[in-house]
Amino acid sequence: MEFSKLLELRRSIRDYEDKEVPTDLIKEIIRDSIKAPNGRNLQAWRFIIVNNKKFIQKITDSCLKSVLADLEKNPDSPYKMIESRVRSGEFQPFYNAPALVLIVGSDQVRTLPLDSGILTAYFMLSAASRGLGTCFTFQGTLIEDKDIRKELGIPEDNKIFASIIIGYPKAIPAMPERKEPEILRIIS
Repeated sequence: MEFSKLLELRRSIRDYEDKEVPTDLIKEIIRDSIKAPNGRNLQAWRFIIVNNKKFIQKITDSCLKSVLADLEKNPDSPYKMIESRVRSGEFQPFYNAPALVLIVGSDQVRTLPLDSGILTAYFMLSAASRGLGTCFTFQGTLIEDKDIRKELGIPEDNKIFASIIIGYPKAIPAMPERKEPEILRIIS
């Protein structure tokens, strides 16, 4: 597939078929994604695959609890824009996807936030090349419940740097129009 076509197919998918993604396929995508460049080639990222819908719902409930707590204590909460959807139970941060992949690692590795971002892009492109849909979900990076973190196997000194849902898309939306890039200066 031509790379520019692949870039158009990689969309944020929020509606998935009720079809399991084989764990071996997710592992293949992870093997592709670790080819991403990373600071000093430390490869400090680690992965957690969750393909159990009941456990994803458990994470969802915990994340929504954290969002509601932030809304209660923070009048300027960034969640104000989704507050009514959260309170009504309409908001599902993982969009009923059949699988969730977390990228974790030590927050002592200074380059890991950027490394994880690049790796996430590789992951999403690899998934799209296989006909799968993905979406970066910020709420998955906010898993605070100690029991859930323990069940996930996240070491205490580790942070969740990225949360990606993955599944078979019901449809792939068209790419929204892009603005012309703003190049501030060219020095030749």
